[in-house]
Amino acid sequence: MKDINYIKHLNAVFLQFSKDGRLNPTHISLYVALFQLWNNYHFPTNFHINREEVMQFSKIGSKTTYHRCIKELHHWKYLLYEPSHNPFHGSKIKMFNFGTSDGQVLYPSHTNIGTSNGQAVVPINKHIQTGINNTNGNKLDRPKNENEVIIFFQKENWPELEAKKFYNHYQGIGWKVGGKTKIIDWQATARNWMLKADELKTEKTLVAVSQNTDNLKTSSNKNYSEPL
Repeated sequence: MKDINYIKHLNAVFLQFSKDGRLNPTHISLYVALFQLWNNYHFPTNFHINREEVMQFSKIGSKTTYHRCIKELHHWKYLLYEPSHNPFHGSKIKMFNFGTSDGQVLYPSHTNIGTSNGQAVVPINKHIQTGINNTNGNKLDRPKNENEVIIFFQKENWPELEAKKFYNHYQGIGWKVGGKTKIIDWQATARNWMLKADELKTEKTLVAVSQNTDNLKTSSNKNYSEPL
């Protein structure tokens, strides 16, 4: 890809970040890491990445979080992501040019990820508004009922009980994060709920293993005649 202006691109994409309520700091950190790699490779049409390297640059410690965020950036049209199932051949990334002089974004065609053809020009503001309209149209700020949450959790291979906990918690605080900020996408919030639940399970497992290890170190030949 030619004529990438480093400053204009970052100014434009950060402006878009500020208007997109679907993003969280992890999305932004991941995008910046990918942009830096793109810059290091002198802005090619597309480039291959190494997951461990990108996770290190973006300070993402969970593979689950990494895959979720990069797929969401792809879905929300911040980039094109073509995953690779070959350990010797990294996934392919194609970045969009946000830094055009007339405030437009160049979107390569999804069918032409390996070529430099098939670009369509879309104004940045229109792209942002389209994302907002889609969110409002799908009414993702809250589920229709508890059953919709249960179905979503089951698709993610989570039990019905966890879905009810999630629904009752946010129903009780008016579907707001921390009881203050209105939720924009309840499904994304649900995925974060699942990630935190996984982290708690991991922490409990590590504590249990640590306690068992300490117990194994206790001597069974204690001399009870010794003073305490």
